[in-house]
Amino acid sequence: MNILMFAHGGSLNKGCEAIVRSSTNIIKEKINGAKVYLASGKPETDQIITKLDGIYDSSGYQIKKFSYDWFLSSIKLKLFNDESYGIRVTENNTIKHIKNSDICLSIGGDNYCYGEQPGLYEIDKAIKKQGKKLVLWGCSIGKEDMTDRTLNDLKLFDLILARETLTYNMLLEKGLTNVKLCADPAFTMEKEELPLPNGWKENGTVGLNFSPLVWKRNKDSQFAVKELINHILNTTDYTIALTPHVFSEGNNDYEVLYKYFLEFKDTKRVIILPDNLNAIQYKGYIARMRFFIGARTHATIAAYSSHVPTMVLGYSVKSKGISKDLFGEERFVLNLVELSDSEKLKATFDQLLDEESVIINKLKQSIPHIKRKSYKAVEYLYEIAEEG
Repeated sequence: MNILMFAHGGSLNKGCEAIVRSSTNIIKEKINGAKVYLASGKPETDQIITKLDGIYDSSGYQIKKFSYDWFLSSIKLKLFNDESYGIRVTENNTIKHIKNSDICLSIGGDNYCYGEQPGLYEIDKAIKKQGKKLVLWGCSIGKEDMTDRTLNDLKLFDLILARETLTYNMLLEKGLTNVKLCADPAFTMEKEELPLPNGWKENGTVGLNFSPLVWKRNKDSQFAVKELINHILNTTDYTIALTPHVFSEGNNDYEVLYKYFLEFKDTKRVIILPDNLNAIQYKGYIARMRFFIGARTHATIAAYSSHVPTMVLGYSVKSKGISKDLFGEERFVLNLVELSDSEKLKATFDQLLDEESVIINKLKQSIPHIKRKSYKAVEYLYEIAEEG
């Protein structure tokens, strides 16, 4: 069975790497003879995922001005308001690999949370036109993201695997019948423990991840997080390990966190993890933290799956849904507006400390169940393949 993963922007985003890495592992573990290929927007960043059977460059093709494709796409757009031909040409680096695949997995779990996706719509249509199985792998989609075009696209899928119950229930409410509930594959990802850096306090280090994405949406959150750092330094004896998880141009956690490092390095209790590790190495550090505070979903998944009490900054449907599935209710997940409220941040952190043992016990109970749900996705995938 040949499986093609697509809708992947590259492994500068460690969450994307975690999805590809863990998905490849559980698919190969459970499906005999499965070969997994990746279509990537930045294939050079994915060479670190060694279990893949092949990596293709799926970056967008630029149509040359005055070429045949340019004239034809221009005519179709101007006369018929039809952009599909031009989009298919630009997405050909993905589309050309469909013919060699049995199942195509759209793996960008939250791609549908960022407006219309005409490129994905055309790829999906091309997959079905060639008679291949189409699966949306571990997705989160908010009710506010559901447009008519999105709904029509989702109806094309042979299988939609929602990674948390909020998305699952919303998709059922929209009348979709091709939906199953699973969990994010990254809950199953292994870890690699590198030597601890200078300044790390064993059993006394708090991880902090913050992202430009959150800061841009709530400008005041940057000051509130600074106040939270001050609060941790003033009320505990913990070290703070600034933990980047995404390094894409224009969306680089390290750049934001390094400013905090410069501001607080003289305290000797604020350190920053390097910007050149892979996802399992970051998880190796996160797993040895006492507490974790994070804006990036897969950084928080690394913490949750290691039984580390975690506070989430700036919820999305995925953060809310994952927390609900772990705890039975949304716990320690702050919404975007609350992130500019430094008193709220400090109070939530204090509550995290107070309930440490309760949270750890709950995670020890729920994580095995969540991991089984991650593996359940492969069972559903196998069933789709067997249908022929």
